[in-house]
Amino acid sequence: MSSLSSMNNPTAGIRILIINGVNLSQLGTREVNIYGHISFEDYLAQLRTEFPDIQIDYFQSDAVGELCSAISTYGQYDAVVLNAGAYTHTSLALADAVRSTTTPVIEVHISNLFGREWYRRHSELAAHCAGFICGFGLDSYRLAIESVLHKKIQTS
Repeated sequence: MSSLSSMNNPTAGIRILIINGVNLSQLGTREVNIYGHISFEDYLAQLRTEFPDIQIDYFQSDAVGELCSAISTYGQYDAVVLNAGAYTHTSLALADAVRSTTTPVIEVHISNLFGREWYRRHSELAAHCAGFICGFGLDSYRLAIESVLHKKIQTS
């Protein structure tokens, strides 16, 4: 990509990794009253259409060790958008991985954690993240991406 095209489009070439944790492979079929009827793969296709100049990669695992490894991108991405699912509330290993990476991590949740059970109102990760978005359904991911783009435009 030429520097001229980068000047005309400051978001061109941005790379974002979306990481989904435990049970999020079941979106669209699991607890649809909370998480909705759309699978994440279908939503991801919508995101890629909406943001065609951005490389959006995706990783999902139910294994905390695999999630920790995925978070450690070491500068391969401009940002990580992380929905750790239930590990949000319990995993010190994930918190350490978020704290250790140099890549900004934005924590997202589909539901409003603060309107749910008391044990979901605490995040082990949030204090180590660049931002926290919850309660906007799958649009929480889009809002996280837009925040990355906004920051990139401001610093370009």
